[in-house]
Amino acid sequence: MLKLIKSLSRKQKSNILLLVDLAFIPLALVFTFAVQAEPMAPLDALALLLPILPYMFAVGLGLSVAMGISQIQLKAYEGRALGKTAMFAFYQGAAMALLGWLFQLDIAIGHSVIFAGSFFMFSAVSRVALYQLVDAMYRREKPRCRVLIYGAGTTGTQLASALRGHEGIDPVAFVDDNPALQGLLVAGLPVYTPARIPRIVDDKNIDRVLIAIPSLSPPKQAQIARRMQKMGLEVQTLPSFAQLIGEEPLVEKLTPVQPSAFLGRSPAVTSLGENSDSYSGRVVLISGAGGSIGSELTRQVLACRPRKLVLYELSELALFNIEMELRATAAEAGVELVPILGSVTDQRQVRFVLRDHAVKVIVHAAAYKHVPLVEANPLAGLTNNVLGTHTLAREAEATGVERFVLVSSDKAVRPTSVMGASKRVAELVVQDLAARATRTVFTMVRFGNVLGSSGSVVPIFQEQISRGGPVVVTDPEVRRYFMTVREAVHLVLTAGAIAKGGEVFVLDMGEETPIVKLARQVIESSGYTVRDDSNPDGDIEIEFSGLRPGEKIHEELTLCKDRMTTQHPKIFASREKGLSEIEVASALRGLREAIAAGDSAAALAVLDRWVEGRDALPHAQNSDAT
Repeated sequence: MLKLIKSLSRKQKSNILLLVDLAFIPLALVFTFAVQAEPMAPLDALALLLPILPYMFAVGLGLSVAMGISQIQLKAYEGRALGKTAMFAFYQGAAMALLGWLFQLDIAIGHSVIFAGSFFMFSAVSRVALYQLVDAMYRREKPRCRVLIYGAGTTGTQLASALRGHEGIDPVAFVDDNPALQGLLVAGLPVYTPARIPRIVDDKNIDRVLIAIPSLSPPKQAQIARRMQKMGLEVQTLPSFAQLIGEEPLVEKLTPVQPSAFLGRSPAVTSLGENSDSYSGRVVLISGAGGSIGSELTRQVLACRPRKLVLYELSELALFNIEMELRATAAEAGVELVPILGSVTDQRQVRFVLRDHAVKVIVHAAAYKHVPLVEANPLAGLTNNVLGTHTLAREAEATGVERFVLVSSDKAVRPTSVMGASKRVAELVVQDLAARATRTVFTMVRFGNVLGSSGSVVPIFQEQISRGGPVVVTDPEVRRYFMTVREAVHLVLTAGAIAKGGEVFVLDMGEETPIVKLARQVIESSGYTVRDDSNPDGDIEIEFSGLRPGEKIHEELTLCKDRMTTQHPKIFASREKGLSEIEVASALRGLREAIAAGDSAAALAVLDRWVEGRDALPHAQNSDAT
């Protein structure tokens, strides 16, 4: 039967409904005389009305077509359609009265009124019955998705009404936080308290939850969604009507606050001025050119109009993205852009690139910098950060590169993490080469966290807020130095230009910022409130997870307290004690042997021996005791 219904065209279905309505004309006439105390039998009365019956069929046909009665779909048969049917029945009753008068038949006004009422009843009830029949057939044929609507307000009731006509969805019940609604029937569905959701899911075989509270803040909607998803339910959120028609912006269209807004001071960014001469007209290589620091380095170096800009990057996607971004700008500036896909640990490739392109300036930003990841993968981190730096720096000296600038980190000062220790050993390597170099100026620039860089806290906080929280901070006492990426790169290039060789440049990063304070600022700048003991109804909670392996409460910028000023007010120089050539060679040999053997413990032992501050760590003391 259902297959036959599906095979019918829209016109065929409309014709069937038209025939049903026409069939109700004689039926309504028989019913009219049957319900009245007439001496004549209903069928005999119908026989007397045969002269006007063809005309009534003609009137019914014309009215149905003109009013579009037969065109109304069964699933759309609601208030307005019911009104049209009532008008259709009224006109049919009027036609009966008029035709009876014209043919001088004994038809009372009451007959016409009862005929109109019975015709309306038959027509309306038949459509409801047909819809229920067809709907039942569809329900038996395909599985239905049983939904629970979270929110019994205006949006929820409108949603329930809309879903009643859906072929594959059954609205089963509401849940709502409002105690005044709990226990009532809304739009024909019961309203329960959210505390009963697990039981409702089991008892009523719920498949999906629809959150229909658009006035609720996105974080709280996300919190509800996560609770439902933990029960194995599919969750969807319904926007408000104003959002759907564009009167209000959808949440996804909101632009996050830029990380630089949380700096708490004015960024130290000015023009490079005469310092740009160190890069202008030269061949400059940026290692790690596709990273957050490296990509900004390429933009600012490109503004200095080098003769050629070599983009050295391990990640194919990152290299593709930065080349596509810079291609048009480089062409306008007359700068040759050279993308090189490779690793700084590949000595042969590094040598060929430096020699073939006659590189004169290197800014080395390629590094693994995420503390937990390097802590979990120490050999990979040491290979890239230490041996890669040694390879690139040594080949720079061999091929006559004029300047080599190592981008370092405040985590290199008395490091507790493998990442920080790897950066400190990289600094020691560059310091050793600087002491012996005759053609290349080796220097390094050390700074703290960069707002908005990959893996930095602000984008992580914003992503956690978008999911409804909580915002996770490791420890309430953690503090960090912060700079914007544009500010950090500007000062790195300035320091590289004024370097004489062997300096450890330290950037003035202002005061340390408490991370918990930064978390509050990010939450509030997103338009939400912090949920804590003083504000239990807030939107986003801040949770403390504890320090991760290798993390410190405070970071330092120098090994010694004495810092020398430079010609730039935001750049200081520190002359820190390094290792001798023999000691650096011994450290590198030990790391290479440990990496070749895949021995993480041996690699860490090398770090503990040569990196200041590592000998105070618990694992180092344990190894000494054994």
